[in-house]
Order: sequence, then structure tokens, then C-alpha cells
Amino acid sequence: MDDADRTDRGGGHRCRIGSFTSGGGRGITTAAVDPATGALTVLTACDTVEDPSYLAVAPDTGVLYAVSETEQGAVCAFRPTAGGLAALGPAVPVGGSGPTHLSVAAGRLLTANYTSGSVSRLPLGADGRPGGPASVLVHEGSGPDADRQERPHAHQVLPDPTGRWVLSVDLGSDSVRVCAPDPATGGLRVHSETPLRAGTGPRHLAFHPDGTVVYVLHELEPQLTVCRWEAAAGRLEPVGEVPVAPEGAPGAARAYPSAVVASPDGRFLWAAVRGADILVTFSLAEGAEQPRPGAAVDCGGSWPRDLVADPSGRRLYAANERSGDVTWFEVDPLTGVPRRAGSVAVPAATCVVFG
Repeated sequence: MDDADRTDRGGGHRCRIGSFTSGGGRGITTAAVDPATGALTVLTACDTVEDPSYLAVAPDTGVLYAVSETEQGAVCAFRPTAGGLAALGPAVPVGGSGPTHLSVAAGRLLTANYTSGSVSRLPLGADGRPGGPASVLVHEGSGPDADRQERPHAHQVLPDPTGRWVLSVDLGSDSVRVCAPDPATGGLRVHSETPLRAGTGPRHLAFHPDGTVVYVLHELEPQLTVCRWEAAAGRLEPVGEVPVAPEGAPGAARAYPSAVVASPDGRFLWAAVRGADILVTFSLAEGAEQPRPGAAVDCGGSWPRDLVADPSGRRLYAANERSGDVTWFEVDPLTGVPRRAGSVAVPAATCVVFG
């Protein structure tokens, strides 16, 4: 892909921001990223996809993928151009409803379908275009929260750093499934399932950069579960829990954690917490398995649905859904604590990706 498709005319990089069109969002927003300050400048918006709440960029081709978080769940693919985004064909059904997350693994596109409690795997063409039909793995199980855990609710699906395994986080069944590609069906098969504490509602996970530790963030309780990851065996082993919302944090009783991010250098961990509307910094100075919660700062808006680090790890970006903005922060290199540096209006913002 031409570098001009990934940068603006001033030499800065670009990012893409997903949003809920049903909540007043403009679909997928393209913004220029100032390389010196990290500031965002909105360039264009593409509203051809309904509710593109989560985005992913293929690292090898630069193709942008978006879920359509609707009852008839679908995915769309775009090739970035100097003028915005060019669709690579029509939307492709995922065979599940309410997809909330997607990722690229081993030449396939994966989606976590929240409403139907399933994970889908779609083939990708040479140009990055997704095809069908999707192979669907349906989760089983439930949890004690009758309102939120009456059935499985897959919320995230992510390959491990080796690319051999796929981890699926299920809020409804309080578990993480380790899956492997099934050569017979082209889909996924469950290799193992790791139960987590009942009623906590695991939502998202992040790998430590060394690939041996996984941090699972829970939505229904403000907790972080630390797990050992054994890639050779495909085994995830919980080793401890850490509270996410510090005592005395504003709105801690209404805390709904949403996203967890590890710094590229492995020194820090950050979590976004909705309701409390804070970003919490964890130090990993005592080891990857021993995150220590530190300062909590305001997220710069309301309801931070997503939190990401830029490729350098020097800045964080929070997609604040209810206040309709993306706020960026400078990370203190000694403490890891983020400091608000600016924001840009993006109605119903849900996700930020770079590339």
C-alpha cells in the first residue's frame, strides 16, 4: 500500500474512529495525527456501514475492517486512500448477531458476536476482501447475573502472539475459551476453557508484550484477572485478581470497565472505566504478574468505551461514547500516568485504531 494512503499531506499518520450511527455517529471517521503532539484533526467520515462500533487493521495489507453491530451482524472491508476509504465490496454476514469485536488471524477475519454468543471465522481474499459463508462456533453457558448473563455473550476474539491460538472472551459465561483452527471445517474448535469468578463478566483481555501473561478485564465487577499464558500447551491459568477502580475514585460504585491496554515496553497497564469515567494506571515494576494500581485520572469525557495506545506507547486515546469525543493523553515516562492533552468531537465514538 502506498504510504500516502496512511499519512496526511503534512506527514502525520492517520487513525480511524468507529461510532454508533444509531446514536448519532458518522460511521467511520478518518483523522490526521500530528506526529509531534498526537493531536487529531478530523478529515472525512464514511457512513456506509451501520453501527461500525469496532475496527481492526490488517498489519500486512493495511486493509481496514469494521463490524456492523446489528441484529443481522456483518463485516465490511475498506482500502484506505488519499481521499478517505474505498469499500472492498458489500457487507458480508457473519452468521451471528451483534458483533462487538473483530481481529485478523492467519489470513482469516474473526468476529465476537455478543448477542448470539458466538465467534465467526471468515476467509479473506488476496486483496483482503472477506468472503463467506462464515464458520460459526457457538458458545455455551451462563452466569448468575440474570439481566446480563442469561446466555453466552462473546465480547472479544483475539489471536495470541504466536498466531497458533485464538482467545475468546465471554461475558455471559464468565470464561475465556482457547480455540484452534479446525482444518476439517475451516472454523474454530475449542481447545480449552478457563472459568473465571462467577458474575464478574469478563469483557476484554490484553497480552503483556512478552507473551506470557494475559490481563482479563471484567465489566460486571471492576476487577482485573491476571493469568499465565502457556503458548506451547494453549493453556490460560488465573493467578490473581486486582481491583480496577481505586478506593475513593469518583463514581467507583458505578464502575463498568471497558478496555485494558499494556504499554509496548511492558512497564505499565491502563484500564478505562465507564460510569466512574476514569483511566487507571497500573505499574508492572514488580513483574508482569503483579500489576499495582496507581493514579486514576479523568477520561476527559463520558463513558470511555475504548482506550488505545499509539504505536509509540507515548500517548493514549480514549473514545468517549456519551460525550461524543476522542481525548488524547501524554503518558509520563516515569510514572505511566496519563495527562490530558486535547480532544476532538466525534459523536458516539466507540473505537480508535491506527494504521
